[in-house]
Amino acid sequence: MQETTTAPENDAALSFKQNEKIVYENNKLHKRLCRQVGQAIGDFNMIEDGDKVMVCLSGGKDSYALLDILMTLRERAPIKFDIVAVNLDQKQPNFPDHILPAYLKQLDIPFHIENQDTYSIVKRLIPEGKTTCSLCSRLRRGILYRVADELGANKIALGHHRDDIMETFFLNMFFGAKIKGMPPKLQSDDGKHIVIRPLAYVKEADTERYAQVKNFPIIPCDLCGSQENLQRKQIKGMLREWEKKFPGRVDNIFSSLSTVVPSHLMDKDLFGFADLKATGEAMANGDIAFDEEPCSTGSTSIPGIIPLRADN
Repeated sequence: MQETTTAPENDAALSFKQNEKIVYENNKLHKRLCRQVGQAIGDFNMIEDGDKVMVCLSGGKDSYALLDILMTLRERAPIKFDIVAVNLDQKQPNFPDHILPAYLKQLDIPFHIENQDTYSIVKRLIPEGKTTCSLCSRLRRGILYRVADELGANKIALGHHRDDIMETFFLNMFFGAKIKGMPPKLQSDDGKHIVIRPLAYVKEADTERYAQVKNFPIIPCDLCGSQENLQRKQIKGMLREWEKKFPGRVDNIFSSLSTVVPSHLMDKDLFGFADLKATGEAMANGDIAFDEEPCSTGSTSIPGIIPLRADN
């Protein structure tokens, strides 16, 4: 039986097509990230003309992606804003403190490395095996606010993405008994700083792939990344399982965070239930008192659930 061989020119043609497809997909990813970040900035008025944006760079995939996309948008934006990259070196053991300065010098942008030994503080105050995130976050936040003042930055950009926002929502619900998320834009408690999250519409899977495409020099976090039983990891696993079993569910959850109906919740401080009275006037948006459940029609119905009807 005669063996068949592939002509070298056919191999070359196949390789060219594969590379062409990779370039196309990578370009499409970059455009999507720019569009989603630009939309978030516009929707929440995150960046305005004349702003100086301090981009907090941790060495992780998300903050690298944030800095990269903001630099791209700065060149295209109809407004003028400045960027300064800031890294907080928390003096974690074996932290490669040469990587970020070398990377930022290549970008030719202003940057600042803040050296503060928060690692020792956290390890001294938090018992072994306990979650360090809360204390570490508070220490880091205070330092970054101070650095923003020193650098004259009026906006502080963090690399939290869509998945972080949803995970925080469920963490607050399951473990804090609150309907509370991670806002795309907020004012600090002292009223002096505005914190923005331009990746609010971006999926984590996209930042992971983008980091690979751009070959960012990722620095792992040995302080909190080694804690395998974090509640956040449990929530992340739950969301991934939902997305796998019920495609579209996670998208609906995220959409619900921006489609809130206070009158159909139970927060008496958020909605004036005590003063609510029949006025005899029809509501502009119709009678929503007996809205059917969203799962009552179509393919979204849930087995075993009897849909409510206005005449029940």
